[in-house]
Amino acid sequence: MTDLRHYDVIVSPVVTEKSTLASENNQVVFNVSRNATKPEIKAAVEALFSVKVTGVNTLLRKGKVKRFRGTIGRQSDVKKAVVTLAEGQSIDIATGL
Repeated sequence: MTDLRHYDVIVSPVVTEKSTLASENNQVVFNVSRNATKPEIKAAVEALFSVKVTGVNTLLRKGKVKRFRGTIGRQSDVKKAVVTLAEGQSIDIATGL
């Protein structure tokens, strides 16, 4: 049985043009919890998807200030993780968890 904390670490997969290109290099991009560490992200991906992870790179995208109907609002900060998988491993993010 997988640890339920793993579901708190990984928020959602990122499906963009850039992340689709990264999948050709055995990389998958996830939105992760703001306080998740690289070892936690690696453990969560390996447990939830049954794959071997060789590396985890993280980045913090600062939230933008946007206007909606004249009102100023702020998007929240998002932490992303670029997970590199071992050779021959793959994750089909279209199926979901």
